[in-house]
Amino acid sequence: MKKILIVDDLHPYFKEQAIAMGYHVDDEPQITRQQTLAKIKDYTGIAVRTKFRIDAEVFAAATQLKFVARAGAGLDNIDDQIAFERNIELINAPEGNCDAVGEHATGLLLSLMNNFRKADMEIRNGIWDREGNRGYELKGKKVGIIGYGFMGQSFAKKLAGFEVDVMAYDKYKTGFSDAFAREVSMEEIVKHCDVLSLHIPLTTETRQMVDEEYFFHFKKPIFFINTARGEIVNTTAVLGALASGKILGAGLDVLQTEKFPALQEADWYDELKKNEKVILTPHVGGWTFDSYRKISEVLAEKLSGLNF
Repeated sequence: MKKILIVDDLHPYFKEQAIAMGYHVDDEPQITRQQTLAKIKDYTGIAVRTKFRIDAEVFAAATQLKFVARAGAGLDNIDDQIAFERNIELINAPEGNCDAVGEHATGLLLSLMNNFRKADMEIRNGIWDREGNRGYELKGKKVGIIGYGFMGQSFAKKLAGFEVDVMAYDKYKTGFSDAFAREVSMEEIVKHCDVLSLHIPLTTETRQMVDEEYFFHFKKPIFFINTARGEIVNTTAVLGALASGKILGAGLDVLQTEKFPALQEADWYDELKKNEKVILTPHVGGWTFDSYRKISEVLAEKLSGLNF
């Protein structure tokens, strides 16, 4: 019998549908990496969210593996080169959490532009400062989106009612202008945008792509949003751009170092957490109560399309 090992917290819908398709499913969200390595040899598929990397060691142990189901959008925690070489199918679910990411990015942007975090903290501490918390309106602003896949498109759609000019750049796509964004060159983004939002995957090419030189080219002060992957951005460069006024505010759902205690040990963490122009969230942009089920629905649908 075809067997699936679920090693992370997935909505039960995926398991239910997989069983209906004839799979034997072991749902073990508490399983450790070592325990997985010890038993994965018997499985046709593995379903993972973020618990650990599906790397050479895992693939070597998984001698019967035919597919990896990633409960989320990015595939950066899977060694896709090995999967390709072994003809192992990779399925993910960006369709399942793109709305969550689009809404989260919009929320971060509105919070930054209207000083929600700063104003809230001041009032809680007995400070009533209207002038110091005067904000900006989105209407009429130019929003630059880097990457126009599911996430970038979702963000553009969420902005539709704000009467903004949405410009999108995607190195690997052309002819994608639609009712929500117009395709532009990177030169137009850096020359005109008031808001920059990243919606690209983490790859060898994009790792640390956004650095001091990247921000240097922008002609106007910008609000900066990252709901993609933290390793794409050099945090020290963000702090420098905030200090110089190049960045007016930064909304970061992802960081180049995540989780404690590792984050607390990063040399930029103290400065980042004290900066009132920064809003931080713990990589939850795509992880809502709604997307929890939607992701499993998408994975189940894609699983039904696999042929072994």
